[in-house]
Amino acid sequence: MTRLGGTGGGRTEGTGDGAEAVAWEVAEAVDGLADLWSLAAQAALLRLSPHQLRALRVLQAAPGLNLTGLAEQLEIGLPTASRLCDRLEAAGLLERALHPHRRREVRLGLTVRGRRVLDDVAARRAQALAEVLAAMEPDDREALRRGLRAFAATREAPASPPSGAS
Repeated sequence: MTRLGGTGGGRTEGTGDGAEAVAWEVAEAVDGLADLWSLAAQAALLRLSPHQLRALRVLQAAPGLNLTGLAEQLEIGLPTASRLCDRLEAAGLLERALHPHRRREVRLGLTVRGRRVLDDVAARRAQALAEVLAAMEPDDREALRRGLRAFAATREAPASPPSGAS
């Protein structure tokens, strides 16, 4: 992969201004952001594995999800999801409760401590990112903002038919 500021170990995929070249550069930047995210998360009050953190974030977005739903969201098997929940529950981050209308179904939710840990991780990630962005030139920051907005808008837009299609 081509480095944004240098060479990519002899690879030439990232040369030029075409979409593929830019994709290689963006992929490299995303790798850097993922590293920044990971380091910030590891400095949080409680160190969590990426899978544990992702499970908590899924439950934050979908409180009351059952084990099957969590396993589907995480794209893991039920036994793996169950062990993951066991560990999160033992750490005081997750609680299980019987569904009010379906006694055989268990709903999963974050504890106060689980929400606090997620808030801590989010704050640390935002601070780490803010430090990098503060070191950028204001025009570069604004260009990044515009580019990310355009990327998000294009990604969310309905797919248009290929050129020449009827």
